Amino acid sequence: MSNPEEILIIKLSALGDFILSLGACQAIRKHHPDARITLLTTPPYRPLAEASGLFDQVWCDSRPRVWQLSALLALRNKLRAGQFLRVYDLQRNSRSGFYFRLIGQPKPEWIGKVAGCSHRYLKPIDQVLHISTREAQQLALAGITDVPPADLTFANEDLSDFSIPGDYVLLVPGGAPHRPAKRWPMARYAELAAWLVERGYTPVLLGTAAEQDSLEVIAAVCPRAFNLCGRTSLLQIATLAKSAKLAVGNDTGPMHLIAPAGCPLVSLFSDESDPTKVSPRGAKVKILRRPSLEDLELSAVTDACAEFLPAQT
Repeated sequence: MSNPEEILIIKLSALGDFILSLGACQAIRKHHPDARITLLTTPPYRPLAEASGLFDQVWCDSRPRVWQLSALLALRNKLRAGQFLRVYDLQRNSRSGFYFRLIGQPKPEWIGKVAGCSHRYLKPIDQVLHISTREAQQLALAGITDVPPADLTFANEDLSDFSIPGDYVLLVPGGAPHRPAKRWPMARYAELAAWLVERGYTPVLLGTAAEQDSLEVIAAVCPRAFNLCGRTSLLQIATLAKSAKLAVGNDTGPMHLIAPAGCPLVSLFSDESDPTKVSPRGAKVKILRRPSLEDLELSAVTDACAEFLPAQT
């Protein structure tokens, strides 16, 4: 039996982009059913990548700096020893372009944007495209024409420690700390949580440990909110999403994780980001956008939620 062809996929970060790229990874696996596929990513996404079943091995990239010669040499040797026939560069930035140079000669087929690669993708300058559309166009250069939305229904973590009472709705009120304009005010989230309780649903608060103080503001106003701040892994969030009745949140990474797990979603955008380029993808996604989220009325959000949520009796 001949050795399987070696394929490398590069996708380093960030969370939302990584999740959106899982559809491309699923398409690559389908196109190369017998290949040995390696994913080069960063440590936060390794458990998710391994649980997906898409990859034969997952390498973690420490993203060494140019002066970290020993780490660079180790990465160079690893890339060259992989003897990859083809590389799908889904990161498409200067770092992955540097890895194109690092991998040495002879070059594998390289599907990316770096100058000199065999299948160079440059997005049309006159179009505003979602990242999923750009990746579909990129993969088409390599003969892959069927790129589905990401599917996270493989997530199946144990949630027994949480014991969430009744039907629940996920609230994701956090976001990048250096971009506060992407956040709907916490006071509005607290009002939304109270509205959900009135309709018979348990609000479940998701966020990192760094957002604990903010989420406690919501819990103080709505004591029946279930605060899971800092307690959930990425796989647990995806598993929670499979049974949630709805999720509401800002333009932040976990929303991209929740939507492809099958959960209906109301996503809140300001002019800080463009949903045409980066909105979550799922079967039931509604986008609400205002130039400033300070101006997004509670009634607009509850009306959007009501489209998905029947009142509990």
